[in-house]
Amino acid sequence: MAEAGEKLQKVLARAGLGSRREMERWIEAGRVQIDGRQATLGDRVDGEASISVDGRAISPGEVNKTRVLLYHKPRGEVSSRKDPEGRKTVFDKLPRLKNGRWISVGRLDFNTSGLLLFTTDGELANALMHPSSNIEREYMVRVKGEVDEDTLKRLHEGVMLEDGMARFTDIVDGGGEGKNHWYYVVIMEGRTREVRRLWESQDCVVSRLKRTRYGNVFIPSRVKQGMYVELDRKEVKGLYELAKLPPKPIEDATPTQKKREQRQLEKRGDGKPKRKTPRKPGAGKSSGGKPKPSKSRKTASKA
Repeated sequence: MAEAGEKLQKVLARAGLGSRREMERWIEAGRVQIDGRQATLGDRVDGEASISVDGRAISPGEVNKTRVLLYHKPRGEVSSRKDPEGRKTVFDKLPRLKNGRWISVGRLDFNTSGLLLFTTDGELANALMHPSSNIEREYMVRVKGEVDEDTLKRLHEGVMLEDGMARFTDIVDGGGEGKNHWYYVVIMEGRTREVRRLWESQDCVVSRLKRTRYGNVFIPSRVKQGMYVELDRKEVKGLYELAKLPPKPIEDATPTQKKREQRQLEKRGDGKPKRKTPRKPGAGKSSGGKPKPSKSRKTASKA
């Protein structure tokens, strides 16, 4: 016989308070109460339950409208909300919310740049991160070391790491000169430092790493490092389909929010307004040897 009610952490995630994993930590920390008693993991609730978090009442049926942001993370930012060392975090530049909070869909380590998704829907975040979803994550990686066909074959077929087998489901040569070479690689999970550890298992060093795609979402060329853009209704519905979840009500950005977004998109990566006059031919620095876009591969052209 099925148990009555829903899991408490699922209800809290649906209310936009955080991912299910984060809600489980809140329950374990004693921050959640049900009908006046401290909640425990495994509790289930129905529509009649009285739930509070840190003393604030939460309705079991409360569902905030969904918003999703794409953030282009630069190197040198941590993916946690706060950092004990006082370093910049990926949450610092996100717009403030009146209700709920931004929930990160996965993480990128301190020295990795690229695409990060944020949503107000904890269920959506959990489904997009869960290994069972089999969602592709694509990275552009610069590798230093000897890489031959046997190396690529091992990385494609699978390598035993300390936390189990791992592999790239796709590897595409991105070009390069000398000891440094670029590749586009795809993984289906989000294990800690998985891309770096796979290359390190072959005695190679990753000198640059950038996530360029998450599922069917790419970084738009206008969104430079340190900037964000809000996904439109069609893109958000596409994420629900990718996560195999029924779509929820989607919140449209207000005119004020759209203006703020546009202002930061019109700035350079250093926070200063873009130049209104074109540079002279040859002015500025070169791209530093990044791979040329591939004509036969959409991923490369979107990076």
